[in-house]
Amino acid sequence: MSFKFENLRIWQKSMDLGEEMNLLAKSFPKEEIYNLSSQLRRATDSVALNISEGSILQSNAEYRKFLGYSIRSLAEVVTCLYKAIRREYLSKINFEKHYKDCFDLMNMMIAFRNKLK
Repeated sequence: MSFKFENLRIWQKSMDLGEEMNLLAKSFPKEEIYNLSSQLRRATDSVALNISEGSILQSNAEYRKFLGYSIRSLAEVVTCLYKAIRREYLSKINFEKHYKDCFDLMNMMIAFRNKLK
């Protein structure tokens, strides 16, 4: 027995990304706990949450809308990564790795959303 979304690669990858971003946020300075750390965690969690919420008892049009929310949340994650590198909380190498993960996930989500007509 499982929920429909549990078998989706985009959901699985968004869950992995959420854990990576949570660990990253923990490494930020204490002064960011209510700012960038919190925003990064909320945005990255929103990616997976919207994928799962949209998959249950929704029409394809409604599901596409929730996937759009996930994609926009992923853009927020990328912006948080840019903030982190500008504030020198993140190395260039780690930024590039996380950026690529986000870019790949975004393309997967767009492709999945485009299949829902």
